[in-house]
Amino acid sequence: MRTTADRIRQAISFEIIGLLIVTPLFAWLFDHGLGETGGVVLIGATAATAWNYLFNLGFDHALQRHRGTAQKTLPLRVLHAVLFETTLLIMLLPVFAWWLDLSLVEAFLMDLSFAAFYMAYAFVFTWVYDTLFPPQGTAPAR
Repeated sequence: MRTTADRIRQAISFEIIGLLIVTPLFAWLFDHGLGETGGVVLIGATAATAWNYLFNLGFDHALQRHRGTAQKTLPLRVLHAVLFETTLLIMLLPVFAWWLDLSLVEAFLMDLSFAAFYMAYAFVFTWVYDTLFPPQGTAPAR
């Protein structure tokens, strides 16, 4: 299991790297100014950081309880990424619509594209993070 400090480091590093990638990409792809983009991305990142900590804590506890280890296999990594991004999409949809003055359908399509990006990003980031900083008491997964 991970320590609180390690979980905080994981969540913050995930969001900082993600912000550096997604903010200019979002502005360019969806033709919004960096100011608008920066605002909604900052709100989303703050929500995602808090959710990242809580979601990963719950997911690891569920793995520990049901499997006896918090190590993730490839299918569990895919499930982890899909569940995290789906729940985050649901939470952020009204924020995207309100902040960018979009219909819910437009906001959903935009949010869906970000969820797809972040799903792939979360998969890669978490795998690299787990390799560089394996949970205490476990060997790195293969």
